[in-house]
Amino acid sequence: MTGEDKFPAVEVLDGKSQKLSLKREVGLVGAVSLVAGTMIGSGIFMSPQFVLVNIGSPGGSLVVWAACGLLAVLGSLCYAELGTVIRESGGEYIYILRTSGPVLAFILIFSSVIFVRPASVAGISLSFAEYALAPFYQDCPCPQLVVKCVAAAGIVVTAIVNCLNVRFSMSMQVFFMVAKVLALSVIIIGGVVLLVRGETESFEDSFNGTNLGINPIGIAFYQGLWSYDGWNNLNYVTEELKRPEVNLPRAVMIAIPMVTMLYLLVNVSYLAAMTPRELMLSSAVAVTWGNKVLGRWGWVMSIAAALSAFGSLNGTFFSGGRVCFVAAREGHMPDILAMAHVNRLTPSPALIFTTAISLLVLIPGDFQSIVNFFSFTAWFFYTITLSGLLYLKIKKPELPRTYSVPIVIPILVIMAAIFLVMAPIIDNPAIEYLYVTIFIFSGVLVYVPFIHYKLCPGLLEKVTVFLQLFLEVAPADKNV
Repeated sequence: MTGEDKFPAVEVLDGKSQKLSLKREVGLVGAVSLVAGTMIGSGIFMSPQFVLVNIGSPGGSLVVWAACGLLAVLGSLCYAELGTVIRESGGEYIYILRTSGPVLAFILIFSSVIFVRPASVAGISLSFAEYALAPFYQDCPCPQLVVKCVAAAGIVVTAIVNCLNVRFSMSMQVFFMVAKVLALSVIIIGGVVLLVRGETESFEDSFNGTNLGINPIGIAFYQGLWSYDGWNNLNYVTEELKRPEVNLPRAVMIAIPMVTMLYLLVNVSYLAAMTPRELMLSSAVAVTWGNKVLGRWGWVMSIAAALSAFGSLNGTFFSGGRVCFVAAREGHMPDILAMAHVNRLTPSPALIFTTAISLLVLIPGDFQSIVNFFSFTAWFFYTITLSGLLYLKIKKPELPRTYSVPIVIPILVIMAAIFLVMAPIIDNPAIEYLYVTIFIFSGVLVYVPFIHYKLCPGLLEKVTVFLQLFLEVAPADKNV
């Protein structure tokens, strides 16, 4: 008996049962907003000082930011091909499941649901809280308890919005993307004015002191790539994307180069307004920039950064809940998580579950550690995913694909991903990365008894039926 048989579908007027499916509500504008709006979030306001601290020079930091953008573009092109060959939501999970099998797919979803996605949500919510509270704590550090309470409130509000309505969530995403681009434009224009006035001290001998060690380069990339996180978001919601074979590659080629250019110009503006030392010591770069350039209007940048982070949080929630939803539909998570609300057609159980785990991760977490461990784990699975694309290109060339990249591109991205996974370990190995690796592969210990051998198959059945009735949800079919 399958999960679809065990739990009731929706009864329609003629007495026949009808399965639900998620609506295709995301057009090209929404797709660009989802990618760019998620990418432009906390990172560009939190990560520049960490990139500079690790790489050691202004010139080196700009090279890292440009290289991160190039890597995101190449990776997104590879994912665009995967999305047109495997037209299912779920991103890396569904691609690994279809190319590498259920064991690796479960290891991914176990890591993603328990740590990777909640860590991303927690990290973004922390930066949202830091900037939202900055105007109230200008002369002293904000208490961590207050920061985490505001971060938790942001997570809960975003979850409620995403549970209520897909279209409203996407409208919010478009609004926040416009607000973000305007905020970054203010920073860029301010930087141009400073450069015209001759504020170029930070760019003299700009590569002096560059740290070429493997470990610091890897950590600098981790911090930079955090700001580009979201480049693969459309692949999580393929089934809700209108004309994915056209809009998927088109959206990423509009969004990611635009974001890369904005990031480079914003970093130039930061360095025009601050010395490298001031930038490295700043705990909130946008606020420091605002105070130096805008004077008493500096608080505006704090609000802009908080709104930017909130928009990124919304985009991360929108895509992250779908991963859990698809995994449950494939039998790798409890059946309740594969259901959608009967009226709103949103995957509310998966979103509620993601919210709960994110709040737990938020309790002990700090921003820099969350970013490093998130990036290490994410790029490990990106490597496996892109290896699957190579397999499809070599072994399954007959599969219909409306978009294809030259084989050299996934090879280059795989090489870069392997470097990013190995870099923190080679030069200066930290025991924390060993713990993360053990955690990733501990998913096998869950998969073997509960998924492969299906121990305790009826354990959650009564709970699932109760939650289905309580949450007013029903099983959802694939929308292909």
